[in-house]
Amino acid sequence: MKKCVFFDRDGIVNKRLPARYVRTWDEFEFLPQFATVLSHVQKAGYAAIIVTNQRGVALGLVAIAEVDGIHARLMQLLSDEYGLCLTDILFCPHDEGECECRKPKPGMLFKAARIHNITLSESWIIGDSESDILAGRAAGCRTIYVGSDILSVKPDLTAPDMNALQSLIVKALPIN
Repeated sequence: MKKCVFFDRDGIVNKRLPARYVRTWDEFEFLPQFATVLSHVQKAGYAAIIVTNQRGVALGLVAIAEVDGIHARLMQLLSDEYGLCLTDILFCPHDEGECECRKPKPGMLFKAARIHNITLSESWIIGDSESDILAGRAAGCRTIYVGSDILSVKPDLTAPDMNALQSLIVKALPIN
């Protein structure tokens, strides 16, 4: 069994666009702090998986092929520029109330655990919304919230921004 760090995508891996969805690679603004965090996660012996709601697909604003293309380009960028790789990228293309995989439900985390033999109780989820924290809690993961909003659920750890997450992750996941 493996331990894993799950990452939300928009707001953690790339800059969240105000009031709209990332629809193309040109709109995908990679956050370099993510590469630093990912590097540490892997050195600490954790698998790394992105789990992301992509409601824009359900709304007809983004095609599944475009989301897959963005994720393929992200994997290539991580490999070429940083020498890093992700274990997987899972996304929910559904609208609210249509499935069991859309966060805050834990379906994507359960699926990842089945596919990749992950022990959820030894894993973490890092996200910038309450739905990320709720999904992690429901799956039995520890949680890190990146942001400054007041949530109705308390995460295990909080970082005000991606710069602070870089320092926090070193303390949360010591390298053996």
